[in-house]
Amino acid sequence: MKKKILLLGSGELGKEFVIAAQRLGQYVIAVDSYDGAPAMQVAHEREVIDMLDGNALDQVVARHKPDLIVPEIEAIRTERFYEYEKQGYQVVPSAKAANFTMNRKSIRDLAAKTLGLKTAKYEYASTLDELKKAIETIGIPCVIKPLMSSSGKGQSVIKTTEDIEPAWIASQTKGRTGASEIIVEEFIQFESEITLLTVTQKTGRTLFCPPIGHRQERGDYQESWQPTEISDSQLKEAQEMADKVTRELSGSGIWGVEFFLAKDAVYFSELSPRPHDTGMVTLAGTQNFNEFELHLRAVLGLPIPEIVLVRKGASAVILAETEGNIPNFQGIDKACEMPESDLRIFGKPITKKYRRMGVALTYTNKDESISMLRKRATLIASKVKVD
Repeated sequence: MKKKILLLGSGELGKEFVIAAQRLGQYVIAVDSYDGAPAMQVAHEREVIDMLDGNALDQVVARHKPDLIVPEIEAIRTERFYEYEKQGYQVVPSAKAANFTMNRKSIRDLAAKTLGLKTAKYEYASTLDELKKAIETIGIPCVIKPLMSSSGKGQSVIKTTEDIEPAWIASQTKGRTGASEIIVEEFIQFESEITLLTVTQKTGRTLFCPPIGHRQERGDYQESWQPTEISDSQLKEAQEMADKVTRELSGSGIWGVEFFLAKDAVYFSELSPRPHDTGMVTLAGTQNFNEFELHLRAVLGLPIPEIVLVRKGASAVILAETEGNIPNFQGIDKACEMPESDLRIFGKPITKKYRRMGVALTYTNKDESISMLRKRATLIASKVKVD
């Protein structure tokens, strides 16, 4: 059952997906906007195009005629996916899912207004004046995010009125697709935030991975751990919301569904229709299948009878500190001295300040606490320097 997979986006998550696909004998063409991207290093073929150029995207699809089109990033002309489905191509999880989830306006309105899920209060703004009016409605503090972005790109927390104009400029210059409409969100006083990896299958039931806790800085994931503390009632509520929204969007694959956990409430936050960066903790062998293996099995229609927690784990990102080409990694030997640990170097050819270049992983079957696992992962990550 060999399939030709067109992977749109070739970062570190795509790289692990390609590795999973190779292990089950699949054929992958990795696509990105620059040559030498991580997934290209392990794929059968590569294509370098601007995926926001619809004509270039059409040409790649027509040239390769893939069995599966698998998006890995947001910066894609996703409206083209509807036409691809009409032509008989399978888009993962579906054209509807890709279009809704890659635009925060669509997914937030679907969740809050159509499905009635509990979310933070929100408004939209397309100009600085509209932003100021939205903030009057939402209040300070609040969070602003470009509608078409991810990994914290262009995101800001507004704590005072002096933050408004710089936040607006950042939203228009640092998002993945440049200037765009933004969402203004109520700042939720949450106790923790989780990712609930949700797997929808072609014929089997929807499955949930053990919840993953995570910590962010600058709107981007810094560390994650599995499992995380959550009450049975909160977990059930989160699972019901995840099931509801993924069922509405349709299709098979893994979804990274994010929630805020407050003292007396669970808030739906965001949704990604693909492996999630916080789910890299599953590379520590925390589950019987990591998130990339689950995604592959689901999109191929292979049965997944169960997802089982095998051991506890934690991850911490390895960041670049400066900009440059052909990065050099120092301290890997020191990092490898730590027992019950591992690390991945992503293979990105260019560094930027705060860019994720790798991840440190720790795990245990013993009584070691999640807190200690997190400290070990952070320590290992700190030993690796990128220059």
